Amino acid sequence: MRPFLFYAAVLLLCCAACQQPSTTSGSDKLTVIKGVTLIDGNGGDPMAHVALVFRGDEITAILKEGKDSLPAGATIIDATGKTVMPTLINAHGHLGLLKDTTAVAQNYTPENIVRQLKQYAAYGVGAVLSLGTDQEAIWALRDSSRAGKVPGAVIYTAGYGFGVLNGGPPASFASKVFRPRTPEEAAAAMKQLAPHKPDYVKMWVDDFNGSMPKMTAAIYDTIIKCAHAHGLHVAAHVYYLEDARRLIDNGVDVIAHSIRDKEVSDTLVEAMRSKGVYYIPTLTLDQYSFAYATDSVPWINDPFFKNSLEPGVYEMLTSAAYKAKAKKDKDLQKKIYAFHTAMVNVRKMHAAGVKVCMGTDSGAQLARTQGYSEHLELELMVLAGLTPLQAITCATKNGAAMLHVENETGTLEPGKKASFIILDKNPADNIKNTHTIAQVWINGVQQAR
Repeated sequence: MRPFLFYAAVLLLCCAACQQPSTTSGSDKLTVIKGVTLIDGNGGDPMAHVALVFRGDEITAILKEGKDSLPAGATIIDATGKTVMPTLINAHGHLGLLKDTTAVAQNYTPENIVRQLKQYAAYGVGAVLSLGTDQEAIWALRDSSRAGKVPGAVIYTAGYGFGVLNGGPPASFASKVFRPRTPEEAAAAMKQLAPHKPDYVKMWVDDFNGSMPKMTAAIYDTIIKCAHAHGLHVAAHVYYLEDARRLIDNGVDVIAHSIRDKEVSDTLVEAMRSKGVYYIPTLTLDQYSFAYATDSVPWINDPFFKNSLEPGVYEMLTSAAYKAKAKKDKDLQKKIYAFHTAMVNVRKMHAAGVKVCMGTDSGAQLARTQGYSEHLELELMVLAGLTPLQAITCATKNGAAMLHVENETGTLEPGKKASFIILDKNPADNIKNTHTIAQVWINGVQQAR
């Protein structure tokens, strides 16, 4: 399709999506969610018996029931006994790749992206940063999404990431990735990317268990330097401690996966804290990598999980052939070790004051299901040693800060976006209570479920 016709098609899709009866539109009238326990995302204790008041897409007040009067003429939604928390921010996901039992670049269409945004929203994910595997459609969709013209989770994107020639990420699902061979080519590629104003620059610094060539230091140093010169921030896919150390020394802004080969040193942790480097552990990625080799997968028959899967994937995951292949994986023990190392490292990072965010790499592979993975990530953070409220703050306030939109969203306070989840049960008591979703609102608009 010619570029003009392609972008016209994207814009038409955005307009059509706005007209679909998938959401309850916001208005300038005041709306009150009353009778709730409020988790605001700042990390403090939940507030009982409050009312959340918003007009259009903006929170106007948080009222203490029995003390403050509810505004006259407002639309009242009685949610007595329920809990309200901010929508989740997935700081590391991928859009448009999954469809049925395939995860490939050919699935990347505006229609498929919008479908996935709606699924994220149904699971309480209000925003997703798509890290580096996007195609041309993303720029118009991103802008329309941020303007409220596309239903579902709000799009943030790195656009086209930076990988390695004949290396990662696989070209089968990352067809637009830059693969510079020299620092000069890296600088030239950044000049092509920068005018799109990506929300992050993504680069892959990994040899994928020795199976592929790794990006050289000269190239990733150039990517960081040139990105910063254009006013852009950089997130790096890593695995090894030594790579992370050098990236942090040279100014990377986000470590976009766990360090998994070794336990992190106090020196590295302090460097991340002092430099304000964000850490996205993607614990679900590592658990998914070996879970199906075990005799008991705890989520396998949970409807909350099953409903998030693409058609045919449940049958694939529960097949004898899939389990047998997982058990025969020559790297199985290494993957189990990597997961446990990741759990230790996120606990150390968070305890030391490193800014931890919630991200899952959902949408990159069929087992990394969109929606459920974000809730499982919260559970794993708690299993690693965080409290439920600390994990929620990572997935809300910290994610907004990483995306540089903390003045707009991420916490529930007057003047910020009315993006929240209404839950039947309180996740401060049990983090799995984030599964009890009654309603989801994004920017003042109730999302279809």
